[in-house]
Amino acid sequence: MEQKFCQSCGMPLTEEILGTNVDGSKNEDYCIYCYKDGAFTGDFTMEQMVEYCSMFVEEYNKNTGQNLTASQYKDVLRQFYPTLKRWKGDDANLPHADHPMKKVFIGEVNALGIPGLQIDNLYVLQGSFINQPYNINGNEVKLLDDNSTYWGNQVMKSDEKCYGIACCEKFILVSEYGKDGADPEVVMLKKR
Repeated sequence: MEQKFCQSCGMPLTEEILGTNVDGSKNEDYCIYCYKDGAFTGDFTMEQMVEYCSMFVEEYNKNTGQNLTASQYKDVLRQFYPTLKRWKGDDANLPHADHPMKKVFIGEVNALGIPGLQIDNLYVLQGSFINQPYNINGNEVKLLDDNSTYWGNQVMKSDEKCYGIACCEKFILVSEYGKDGADPEVVMLKKR
C-alpha cells in the first residue's frame, strides 16, 4: 500500500490523524493538525510551515533513523513542500484558516485576565502530545483525552516558564510549567 502524506505539513497520514471536512467526514489529503472542519488550522506561508515543522526534527530523526539538525531538516522540508498540494496549487482555491471556533477561543483566552498571557494564534494539537499529569489533592491526574485534539498554544513567560493552553468545546485549560513540561500546575480550568 502506498504511503500517503499530509498535503500541507508532509506528515505520514493514518486513519487516526486524518483532517475533517465541514460535514465532519474525514479528509484524505490533510492531517487533523493542518485541517479541521473544512479549513486550514493556520494561515502559514510555506516558509512559516518549514519553521514550525522544524521543531519536530527529533521526531523525524526517530522515525527515519537519521540524525539531522534543525537547519538540515529545514532544507529537507524546503525541497519536499513544493510537491505538496497546499504549496504547489493556486492559493485562491484553498480553504483558508478562518475557522470560527479558533477566533472564539483566542478571544476567550485573552479575556481570562491571566498576567502575561495574550495570544494571537492557536494550533490543533493531539491530546497525547500535551496531556500532562497534574498533582491535584495528592493524586496525579491528567485532564485531557489522549485521543482527542485541542486548539492550543504555548507562551513563554519572562521567568523561563511557559503557559500551556488547551481549548475544546467543553473547557479552556491554562497550565504553567518549566522546561520540557517540568512541574506542571493548573492555572485555570474554565468550563465553557
